[in-house]
Amino acid sequence: MKAFVTGGTGFIGSHIADRLISDPAFDEVRCLVRSREKWLSGKPYTRVNGDLFNVSVLNESMQNIDVLYHIAGLVMAPSMNEFERANVEATENILRIAQKSGVRKVVVLSSLAAAGPSNGTPVKEQDAMKPVSMYGKSKMLMEERIHEILTQDLSITIIRPPAVYGPREDQIYTYFKMMNNRICPIIGNGEKPRLSMIFVSDLIDGIMLASNDLKPGVKTYFLSGPEIVNWKQIKTVTSKVLGKKAFTLYIRPNLVKRIAGIVESAGSLFGKYPVFNREKANEMVLEWTCSNEKAIQELQYNPDVTLEEGISRTIH
Repeated sequence: MKAFVTGGTGFIGSHIADRLISDPAFDEVRCLVRSREKWLSGKPYTRVNGDLFNVSVLNESMQNIDVLYHIAGLVMAPSMNEFERANVEATENILRIAQKSGVRKVVVLSSLAAAGPSNGTPVKEQDAMKPVSMYGKSKMLMEERIHEILTQDLSITIIRPPAVYGPREDQIYTYFKMMNNRICPIIGNGEKPRLSMIFVSDLIDGIMLASNDLKPGVKTYFLSGPEIVNWKQIKTVTSKVLGKKAFTLYIRPNLVKRIAGIVESAGSLFGKYPVFNREKANEMVLEWTCSNEKAIQELQYNPDVTLEEGISRTIH
């Protein structure tokens, strides 16, 4: 079989590429690369130079592809227009090319952000989507567009993970570095808000299982880890793995938003949109949990990386 991966130079996409390259069922793995190979450097894959709007390149490179893994997406931008172009229009573009090229199976990476936060009860696939950020809204619009353009013979699986962590991830890595310096910032009291997380290898396992389903139509799954956690648990495990105690700095949710506003305003003076911004702050103070029951029942999904094992593997 032959696979095509978008976003293969990124955190999640590079792990998918690694899994496909090591899988004897795939004799060729093509990855779309805009500039630097990053995590793909030196690996036996077929490089496709271009981006999601290079129609001629995509038309040519999508020939004879069995499975498309559309992982590329924009996670941070100052405007809704930028999110819509990268996450909605680009997805429509590559799906239409995939359909035209005869691709039978497509797996698309969405996000729990598209569904919105939970309120004491983990969200499920059938719940109405209520995103609270531009990123989440763009992923919701992406999912809606997928349903609109679906043809009868194409099988599409939409995957909605919560926070993903593991080797090569950079945002949670910032937290680990602060813990290593013996400072642990926690929003709220540490018990709440709760959150679902998933170690990257569990996510890749679920994505691979999803790609085996060739039934026409669109299916959507939440993929999360084996447990719902809070920041006190994350601190305890991280401290144990690092072998260091850290001073806990409890931050009130309203203060988080104020700090984010200051950081974003300061960033604009230098023409940069910071990672920590108002949109991110609005999400950080809420509860983000989801149920993976549907994936367990229909895909035989079985996440087995505990928080302690996952953090240990990530840090090491």
